[in-house]
Amino acid sequence: MARIAGITLPPDKKIEIGLTYIFGIGRSKAVQILDEAKIDKNKKVKALTEDEVNKIRQIIEKREKIEGDLRKEVTSNIKRLIDIGCYRGLRHKKKLPVRGQRTKTNARTRKGPRGHTIRKLKERKA
Repeated sequence: MARIAGITLPPDKKIEIGLTYIFGIGRSKAVQILDEAKIDKNKKVKALTEDEVNKIRQIIEKREKIEGDLRKEVTSNIKRLIDIGCYRGLRHKKKLPVRGQRTKTNARTRKGPRGHTIRKLKERKA
């Protein structure tokens, strides 16, 4: 059972995919880490030796900002945008898309479920 940065990696997945379960590590960073550690990226997580896991752990600690530190940085960046009152900060505050997407028809993930009109609610009750 490989445990890196407080995350238990899924044992039946390839190590390349397993590393992406750590917040802040995507596919490309995972490949870079494995190349630096000289570990086959097609190897399963459960097939890793303790020495290989330690090698990966050291590379990640040395090079990458992950999990808690990264989450704190992201939230502080968003808080800074809100505090200075810039356009992106206002979009974050209103819980609307920040990067210029249309909101007339899409953006349901960000805006939440549609608010129904009174007429539709009355029809549903009857």
